[in-house]
Amino acid sequence: MTRARFPALLLAVCAVLLGLPGTAEAAGYRYWSFWEGGPGGWTYATEGPGTARPADGDVDGYRFAVSADSRDAARPRRAPDFEAVCGTASAVDGTKRVAVVIDFGTAADAPAHDARPPAPRAACARVRADATAAEALAAVAKPLRYDDRALLCAIAGYPRTGCGEQVATTPGGPTPAGPASPPPAARPVTDPGPGPSVGVAAGVAAVAVLGAAGVWQARRRRR
Repeated sequence: MTRARFPALLLAVCAVLLGLPGTAEAAGYRYWSFWEGGPGGWTYATEGPGTARPADGDVDGYRFAVSADSRDAARPRRAPDFEAVCGTASAVDGTKRVAVVIDFGTAADAPAHDARPPAPRAACARVRADATAAEALAAVAKPLRYDDRALLCAIAGYPRTGCGEQVATTPGGPTPAGPASPPPAARPVTDPGPGPSVGVAAGVAAVAVLGAAGVWQARRRRR
């Protein structure tokens, strides 16, 4: 490889890894994200609903959308208002009331076989006092569908198929880009902890490529 060709190749590789404009389509994942409601609005949950245990009066939210990671994940479009959802449900000893807001997303984020997502909905789940957020969801939004990795694939039967598949984000909307895979950066709702950011992973890869380039150039100079 000539010295002139190597920098061009290096630039192309780094552009793909870092997602520079005009070099590659941005990759995202189509999945359900999990949110916790509060006075300031929606906050991306720090743990999955399988381990989160909401208190009486809490609001849980779920949003189906395409996003690259938790930093750009779409929030539920309905405000987290416990009284609006559970205001008529009285407190009962040994149980708790959890308002569950479910946003099925937009047609732009829907899989091709589910081009018309259901309208957003909200329901008041009354569950035992130690129930998890997942149990509160199951109380009001069956059928739920999980894959063999315990990734939540569907709420209230939506979408009918697919689970956390990777898509390419294009100006015309999301399009399939690869096989089904759980979105590690965005933390799907059953993942109890954060995974490495897509940006961080790309940065590490780019640093490795740049390091290799430095070694190659040093060897060229010693020849």
